[in-house]
Amino acid sequence: MKKLLLAGLITALAVTGAACSNSTSGEETAKVKVGVSGSDNRIWDYVSDKAEKEGIEVEIVRFSDYVQPNIALAEGELDANAFQTISYFNAFKKEHDLDLTPIATTVIAPMGIYSEKYKSADEIPEGGKIAVPNEATNMGRALLLLQEAGLITLPEDFDGNGSVDKIVDNPKNLEIVPVVAGQTPRVLPDVAASIINNGIAVDAGFNPTEDSIFHESETATPYINIIAVRTEDKDNETLQKLAELYQQDDVKEFIEKEYKGSTIPTFVPLSEIGE
Repeated sequence: MKKLLLAGLITALAVTGAACSNSTSGEETAKVKVGVSGSDNRIWDYVSDKAEKEGIEVEIVRFSDYVQPNIALAEGELDANAFQTISYFNAFKKEHDLDLTPIATTVIAPMGIYSEKYKSADEIPEGGKIAVPNEATNMGRALLLLQEAGLITLPEDFDGNGSVDKIVDNPKNLEIVPVVAGQTPRVLPDVAASIINNGIAVDAGFNPTEDSIFHESETATPYINIIAVRTEDKDNETLQKLAELYQQDDVKEFIEKEYKGSTIPTFVPLSEIGE
């Protein structure tokens, strides 16, 4: 009887020991919370599956705006976030005095002009209302898009931070209406056109390259998206490994196949975006 009890105890210990080994290296799984904005997380779901095989458990934390993911990261509620352009990131962390740092580039998501009334930017009439995101860097990007569409002119030294008074020529006397970024799809019935960020457009059921009447035609370094962390964690091995997994060729191929050009993988060195 004692021998049977001893054998049973040894077996139980062996099973328990195996359950504690959660990764190929025999170490416990590292857990990482990544903040994102919006509900389209196909890329991060794919990266998370890859990370799990490397002993990294990724928890995706979803936000509905562009403010809280940075605040939550700075306050230690997240380990990283991935939702913003480098231009927005730099302006936000300066304004809020946050000690955050990018560790990798990810994608460019082209911004577009959308309309329920017109099929091209040229059709927008005299005095038409144009809704734009009200945050300075996204408004600046929207104004640059209007300039690219031939609707307005900005100064040659335009710094990318938007405000209506920076427009130097507005031949159609368009009325620029700043609204909260998340509301830009909802105001479409009330305006001639609305400029909508890529992620918000996708959440609203649009394909940015197919449904917009005009969209960004070239990638530009201020609008490359990044993975950000607290500066104190920029050399953290787990976070660096996660960034490395994101920038591998299979992720690039997944993005190209899944998004068909509406989101473009852009894995460039941080030095190329001014970091």
